[in-house]
Formats: sequence, structure tokens, C-alpha cells
Amino acid sequence: MGFAEAFWVWARIGWLSFGGPAGQIALMHRELVERRGWISNTRFMQALNFCMLLPGPEAQQLAVYIGWLMHRVRGGVVAGAMFVLPGMLVLGVLSWVYVRYGNASIVMAAFFGLKAAMLAVVVEAVLRIGRRALTGPFDIVLAACAFIAIHAFDVPFPWVVVIAGAIGMVRGIHSGATASTPAPESRRFIVDTLIERGEAAHLLPSWRRALRTMIVLSVLWFTPVLSAAWWLGADHVVTREGWFFSRAAVVTFGGAYAVLAYVAQRAVEDFRWLRPGEMVDGLALAETTPGPLIMVLQFVGFVAGHRLHGGLDPWVAAVLGALMTTWVTFLPSFLFVLVGGPFVESLRRQPTLQAALSAITAAVVGVVLNLSVWFATHTIFRQSTQFSVGRLRVEAPVLHSVEPMALAIAIAALVATLRFKVGIGWVLAGSTLLGALYWFIH
Repeated sequence: MGFAEAFWVWARIGWLSFGGPAGQIALMHRELVERRGWISNTRFMQALNFCMLLPGPEAQQLAVYIGWLMHRVRGGVVAGAMFVLPGMLVLGVLSWVYVRYGNASIVMAAFFGLKAAMLAVVVEAVLRIGRRALTGPFDIVLAACAFIAIHAFDVPFPWVVVIAGAIGMVRGIHSGATASTPAPESRRFIVDTLIERGEAAHLLPSWRRALRTMIVLSVLWFTPVLSAAWWLGADHVVTREGWFFSRAAVVTFGGAYAVLAYVAQRAVEDFRWLRPGEMVDGLALAETTPGPLIMVLQFVGFVAGHRLHGGLDPWVAAVLGALMTTWVTFLPSFLFVLVGGPFVESLRRQPTLQAALSAITAAVVGVVLNLSVWFATHTIFRQSTQFSVGRLRVEAPVLHSVEPMALAIAIAALVATLRFKVGIGWVLAGSTLLGALYWFIH
């Protein structure tokens, strides 16, 4: 499998990566593990474990990690960039339409059916990953506890992952083994073949290489911010966006919605970059575009630049704000993965740590299940409500707010995918067409 082929595969994934983290993780598992055999399920899940611990978009970081495994640094750069670029282009156009005309309902109509179809991809992935990762009662209980902790108690998933790892490590030390052993893989995978051939020296940890990578990426990270400060001044909105979103990229754990809560408060209430309703509109646009949900920050940067252009042409300031925000939001992901990846790979050779990784894998199934439930609730139902049972806080859909056509498209896509094995591209295309027709007729 050559680098050119990998480029087009990552481009395909980038354009089809709808559905938030659950849909994106599901799509990558389908394309890279099941369909192409690039990476084993075990290694895929362990890479996801690591990415769950990092601040920033875990799905994009997973793409960087797998691209790096396959083709070193250039593979990680291409995988991560192609994961972001389609969404950046689409949301850039939608942001312009929104600011220029006040809405983007035509585009949102086109994505109505696509979001429903992605639910089928998510369900399929949860079933497939669960069957392989949950190999015994201990794993099942751990996954269930992880789901309850996140869904009912709002425990940030980095804490869930850390606690699961500690439990697995203690269990491994106590039993003198690796606790649950993942089910044996029945296929030969490309990454494993590279390792056996001795073509994977980049997987070995090196402090010198880590330091060099950290310096290079840190310079790339902050050069645009410092350049904006020199050119436009420290108080210009583009410069302030660079510093603010750089901080957000390293201090916000817990997934896209933890980031959005933090950004919404600062951007709307403190900086007055956006009005409250505009933040909600931006989120709706980001949910209908490919790429990480955190891409909504690009919308924030665009609108803020246009509104507070500070002497620049408003549209120039808007584009600069969007580019600055996107750059400082996603570049740290490359730094975290490319620096930390070799050290994570070295843990695979430690029996006790392998037991911890096995437990984390089980817990991550619960995390992915929670993402899937959230996605299903907000796709099939127009409203949801929260209620408390003791200390539990449960979010449940309002049953009478069900969207019948979204439910019908999701069921049809699930049948087509699971029963008739229809290709994901055809399923998404057909669902998009049905959804657009329904939107305009209805």
C-alpha cells in the first residue's frame, strides 16, 4: 500500500466524516480495519485510548496517529490535514453564506438525510468494536460503568480512561497476567507486516526526535500568532483569536462539547465576538459538515473577524480570523500525537501496562456508546430533556418530538448496511437525496 493510495483514502474519509466523533471513529474503523486491513482492531482501539486522553478532537488525532503508523510523519500530517480540510472548506462557504444572507438553510436541508444515515454507520461500529473489545465479563462491566459515569454523572472521559487504566493495571499486577486478552485477529494487517519487516523504526521512542518534533511544531504553531501581533497589533481581533484558541487547545479536555461550553462563555459573554443565537447557528452548521465538530470554532473566528475587523476589509479580516482559529485549534493535535506516539507504542511491550490498555479499551467502548447515544438522540428527536434520579442526571429524548423521516432514513440505512452490505458511499448519497427531497416538500 503506497503513500499515494493512502492520500486518496484519507481524502475519502475526510469528505465522509460526518456524525461527530462517534460517526468519524466508526467510519475510520470501517475503512481502515474492516475494509482495507491497514491496522488491527487491537491497535486501533489502543490508539483511540491515547487520543481520548488528549485535549482536542480525538477523531482527528486518531487519524494523525494511524497515518503516522503507516507512513511516518508525512503520513500523520496528510491524514490529519485531509481529515480537517474538507470541513474547513465547506464551513468556510457556509460561514460566508450565513454572514452575507443570514442563514444557510439550503445546505442544511441537503445534510438532513445524511446525518440520519450516519447513525447506521455509528450503530454498526459500536456492535463491531464491542464484539472484538469485550472479551469477558470484566470488560463488559467496565464498559457499562464507563457509559454510566459519562452519561449519568457527566464525568469527563479523560478521567474515565485514567481510572479504567488504573483498575486494569492493579488487576494485571494482582493476577500476574494481562487481564483480558483481546480476541485474536484473523487477518494480517499492514502495520504489523511493516513491523515484522523492520520498517517501523519510527515507532521506537527517541527523546532527541521528540524534542526536535516539539520545537518544529511549536514554531509552526506560534509563528502566525506572532506575525499577526507584529502586523495588526496585540489588540486586533485576529491576534486575540490566535492567543485565545491556542490556550483553548491545550486546557480543554472532555471532547468537543466541553470545548464549546468554554468557548461560548468567553466568546459571547466576555469578548462579545458573537451573539448567543449566533453560537447556536454556528454549531448547527458545524454539525452538518464533514470533519470534527470543533470546526465550529472556525465559524466563531470568521464572524468575529468580520464584525471587529479593526481597519481591515471585513471579509479579509473574516478569512484571516477563520484561518488563524483553525490553525491554532488543530496544529496542537499533530504535536501531541507525533511526540507521544512512539512512547505509547513502547507500552505495548510492558505486560502490566498492556493490562491497563486492555481495561482502557473496554472503557472506551462505553465512551463510544455514549457518543452514539448522544448522536442518536439529537438526530432522531428534535428535543431532549434532562431529569435527575438522586445524584444521577439523565438526558432523554422527548418522545413526541421524534422526526419520522429521520427515523425512517436511519432504519433504511441500517438495513442497507447490515443486511444487504451496501457500500457506505451509496447509502450516504441516497440518504442525502431523500432527506433533501423531504425537507423541501415538507
